[in-house]
Amino acid sequence: MKACCSLLLLGLVCVQLKANPGVKVRLTQKGLEYAKEVGLEILKQNMKKERFPDLTGYEKFGLGNVKYNISRIRIATVEFPSASMSLIPRTGIKLVIGNASLTADMNWNIRTWMFRDSGRSTVYISKVFVTAIFSTPLDNSGHTLISLTSCRTTSGDIDIKLNGKSGFLHNFFIKYLKKPIHRSLATNSCPNIRSGIQLINEDLQSLNVLMPIDDLAEIDYSLNSLPAVFRPYIELDLKGIVHPAGNYTGPPYVAAPFTIPDQTDSMLYLAFSEYFFQTSSFAYYTAGAFNRTIAEETYSYFNISTEIFGSIIPEVAKYSVTPHPVMLKLMATETPLISLQPDSFTLEIQGSMEVFAVLPDSTTQLLFTMNTTANTSIALNIFNQKLMGSLCLNRLQFSLTHSNVGFFEVSLLENILSYILQTEVIPSANAKLSKGFPLPNLANITLTRPRITIVQVRFRYIYDKVINFWWG
Repeated sequence: MKACCSLLLLGLVCVQLKANPGVKVRLTQKGLEYAKEVGLEILKQNMKKERFPDLTGYEKFGLGNVKYNISRIRIATVEFPSASMSLIPRTGIKLVIGNASLTADMNWNIRTWMFRDSGRSTVYISKVFVTAIFSTPLDNSGHTLISLTSCRTTSGDIDIKLNGKSGFLHNFFIKYLKKPIHRSLATNSCPNIRSGIQLINEDLQSLNVLMPIDDLAEIDYSLNSLPAVFRPYIELDLKGIVHPAGNYTGPPYVAAPFTIPDQTDSMLYLAFSEYFFQTSSFAYYTAGAFNRTIAEETYSYFNISTEIFGSIIPEVAKYSVTPHPVMLKLMATETPLISLQPDSFTLEIQGSMEVFAVLPDSTTQLLFTMNTTANTSIALNIFNQKLMGSLCLNRLQFSLTHSNVGFFEVSLLENILSYILQTEVIPSANAKLSKGFPLPNLANITLTRPRITIVQVRFRYIYDKVINFWWG
């Protein structure tokens, strides 16, 4: 049950109402059924490990009392032949367990003014029915909680076998042992469920929704508004903002409203809007991640020198007669632009490239500066609970903005500069992208067989592009 509820809430805390989300999560009835099976199996195992308190008291018997003590209660088997979990629109989650049964072993001790006896017994309890409804309110600090709004349990038959007993005393003892067991079931079942929920709430509040990507950025997956419960699914709006590490100032973008396409065939859907990726681009741009220096000692394919550049551009050969190593400084001049189109994810980077000659005394001399525009495609994949990308260079454009060597045709340099970017910058970027963006915290539940689509969705005359991921 703990895993079930954790899956439903995904560690949601720190609510900011009335803002459009960057990420949406949809758990369908199919996913709910799977969560129910996982949760009930965990409940079975926990019940078998549970240490129950002793039952001590007395019952009226003629002119006296029957004093009893039931101790060392251990659950041997638990069965849930009929269980269902459903969503109640605008209310919460309903759990119904029907015709459950369990077998328990225990020690017993009975005393009256006439006699006393003790022994070991096996108790079989059947026809147990539980109906519980859970909601997801907020506490005063803005945390999402699980609340048991209603609970009802009934137990039918209790059969007790006293080891080594028979006849009149057997029936007498069973009569007086059934009452406290039945009473304990009736009075403690719902409080025990409520105690279990409290443990789940403590775990949910400890889940980290501010998840680091690397040393430069982190993602805020906290809940943006209350979970929306519909009959076929429950949907959660997450902030879905990528911040520069330690800097939680809001990005200069406004998230557009969007919806997940009307699909319920899979267990779980995650939808990432263009806003999520644009805040990621802004965070890494702010952190300087798009800036890179390429020097002779760091480039392994060939020696970058004025001699090579001079063989292509005569102006460089005239300016630098003595060969010197060349250093390239690449900088993004504005936040790279993310564009999502149906089945297409592109990243366009506007930047500048400064080309220096490195003199023998380690000082540098600027040769020329160019504006650059790099258009790239990103292929996405899910692996090890992370969203991963792979960058491919589509198009590269240069324009000369300043030159100390004189004017020259930039087209002469396009091949060599494209080769340097393809062999040095793109592989370096892909190495970082391969580390992946962590997905929302799913309480140690592993997602398998993901599928990815990029779609355009409409919401009240506003169009937004969304990447959908679904499982199951």
